[in-house]
Amino acid sequence: MSSDNSAILSVPTNIITGFLGVGKTTAILHLMKNKPENERWAVLVNEFGEIGVDGSLFQGQHSEREKVFIQEVPGGCMCCAAGLPMQIALNQLLIEAKPDRLLIEPTGLGHPKEVLEVLSSEHYRDVLSLQKTLTLVDARKLSEARYTHHDTFNQQIAIADTVVGNKLDLYAEGDKALLEAYVKKHAHPDVNVLFTRHGQIDFKEFEGETYMTQPHAHDHHHHHHGSKSLASEAPMPESGVLMAKNKGEGFESVGWRFSPDKVFDRKKLSLLLHDLDVERMKAVFITDDGVFGYNLSESNMLEMELDDCVESRIELIAQVVDVSFEDKLMGCLSS
Repeated sequence: MSSDNSAILSVPTNIITGFLGVGKTTAILHLMKNKPENERWAVLVNEFGEIGVDGSLFQGQHSEREKVFIQEVPGGCMCCAAGLPMQIALNQLLIEAKPDRLLIEPTGLGHPKEVLEVLSSEHYRDVLSLQKTLTLVDARKLSEARYTHHDTFNQQIAIADTVVGNKLDLYAEGDKALLEAYVKKHAHPDVNVLFTRHGQIDFKEFEGETYMTQPHAHDHHHHHHGSKSLASEAPMPESGVLMAKNKGEGFESVGWRFSPDKVFDRKKLSLLLHDLDVERMKAVFITDDGVFGYNLSESNMLEMELDDCVESRIELIAQVVDVSFEDKLMGCLSS
């Protein structure tokens, strides 16, 4: 690592993982509320989609004035291409933030074992102190084969120091016991299981070393390469609209960026987004009522007012995404 971050040593680092829509971002935002005022925290967030929305959602609620620093790695599993996109983003973040704690949120379709492999490599051995890995799970999903037969879903449980059964308020009788039995079968023997709602996890659960520091073979394939230009950073075309797609792990994502002069009608937009039938939707929009963030999973949509954003962005993830959705979005522009 370069000399200008030579003072960065043993930064406590947590991975917060879990499948699509389980509440990882909400858990991190909740954790931020408990950040000691004098500490600098950094968040490295990875998204399956090419556009990248999470960074704007975080930044709209936490600024660097509050000593919270965000870096984003869009476009699929951040550990690919020998971890290059991840390493570049992580190095930039460490130099800029010089953090007292680092939180890493891989995409719900990413491979946390390989992320751990990068973080525990010789390059970061003195720089990072790997603390507990938390995996969020919605126990209601254990009845669906598309989750229980998904390698990534099971890998997320296998690498956890703590499995968090989130969305407890929505469980039916027997869901808790089902998760406990599933974890017993798929996780290491010392794993801790706890249950919560709305991602409210006590800070003490993040403290303590991870048991998972053994390197693992990199055994998956994506089409993403470190040299690929990122749609999240591409210059905006004259039309003021940029669309990008990604595909893998049985899902596809379609995302759009809109130039900041495009202002949306909040009421029309809200109706359109509420009506979506997708696995996951995240967005930030400049509207006639101000800047708003949107977060949808399982027909449950959150709308939150944000301080600011550079431009409007939206990302949809589903098994098949209808690209004609762009026309519907354009129909929500404020006249």
